[in-house]
Amino acid sequence: MNKINPLDVLNARKVGFCSPLFTTVDIATSYNLEWAIDDWIKEKCSGRYFLGKNIILDETNNIKEVYTVGFEKEKELSYFMLACPHLKYQ
Repeated sequence: MNKINPLDVLNARKVGFCSPLFTTVDIATSYNLEWAIDDWIKEKCSGRYFLGKNIILDETNNIKEVYTVGFEKEKELSYFMLACPHLKYQ
C-alpha cells in the first residue's frame, strides 16, 4: 500500500522560489528536459523541491541559461544526481 504524502495533498512539493536553505545544482538546458526532470522528481522523491530556469556566468564569463534544481533534503539531491537517467548525457 502506498503512503500518502501530505505535501502532495496540499500541492506544496514544488515551490515557486528557491529557498537559500535548499541544496542546489545547475543543469544545462535542453529540449523537454525540464518536464522530464520534474516528472522524475515527482515520482522518485518525497520532499519539497524547486525547478526553474536561471541565468549564470560560466567559467569564461559568458552568460548561460541553466535549470536550477534545489532540494530541501540534501539526500534527495544526492539521489537525483546519481539515479536520474535524464542527467546521463549532460
